Amino acid sequence: MKLGAFFARALAEGQKNDPRGQIRVHREMKALRSAYEEMSKRGKRAFDKERLDNPYADTRILFGEASAEMRGLLVGVDIDVGEITLADRLRQRGAKIDLVMSHHPVGRAYAGFYNVMRMQADIVNMFGVPINIAESLLEDRIREVEHRVMPLNTNRAVDAARLLGIPLACIHTPADNCATSFLQRLFDRKKPECLGEIIDLLEEIPEYQAAIEGNVPPRILSGKDGRRTGRIFVDMTGGTEGSVKILEKLAQAGVGTLVGMHLSEKHLEEAKKHSINVVIAGHIASDTLGLNLLLDATCRKERMEITCCSGFARVERK
Repeated sequence: MKLGAFFARALAEGQKNDPRGQIRVHREMKALRSAYEEMSKRGKRAFDKERLDNPYADTRILFGEASAEMRGLLVGVDIDVGEITLADRLRQRGAKIDLVMSHHPVGRAYAGFYNVMRMQADIVNMFGVPINIAESLLEDRIREVEHRVMPLNTNRAVDAARLLGIPLACIHTPADNCATSFLQRLFDRKKPECLGEIIDLLEEIPEYQAAIEGNVPPRILSGKDGRRTGRIFVDMTGGTEGSVKILEKLAQAGVGTLVGMHLSEKHLEEAKKHSINVVIAGHIASDTLGLNLLLDATCRKERMEITCCSGFARVERK
């Protein structure tokens, strides 16, 4: 399979599983293209033009040609210079590694990943938060994340890949979309009545079974086993955590339980304040689930040799 074809499949799978629905994604893309046409010359120079065709700013081919043939991947949750060097060493020993694939964004994908956070407004709107309130609360949080990223040295791994001649890509939101839709459908179908039943369902999934063995099991951070769930909101996509203030609006909209990958102390305290139950499924396990679902879809027709590193473990589903 060629790198470009693999990447296109990953984007398509991300849109297929996008909580907003594909129609909303296409509408956002159309609006962005119209906005680009109205930009000044300076604005167009600074604009990441790949956003006109790729709805996920945190998902990019960072080094390598789209026409490159791929027989094998090195896949990790986090990829930095060490993992790029590891890929080079493994290739010297005969491993088939034609692409290093990171889940978390690096390079220009990390520098601009805050742009995907805008999808959170539509997601919480689907759970009953008025869109004007969702967008207003989210803007301050997006600016905060943008400012936090600005001073960082984001290109280290990309430079290492270029110097060693190893193609590098990162696929973030498409994989997170896969994990989110998988778990939301599971809970909507099984309808767990209490928080303990959510934990039981998570513990049946291989990626969370492995996390238990690694001493990072799914946990209830707000509530207890016997507390009833109410409406369950799986919050695992959209770049990073949204506004703390949105939790009050979710409670008012009728959300009873939040199931996430991780949650800051500020967000947790706010959830407790508004009596929202919180179940943390686990960060690396949830990222691994999303990556596995994505790889199942993108590599279904071609047998790809996948080498795992940096927290990722391959689980193949039929």
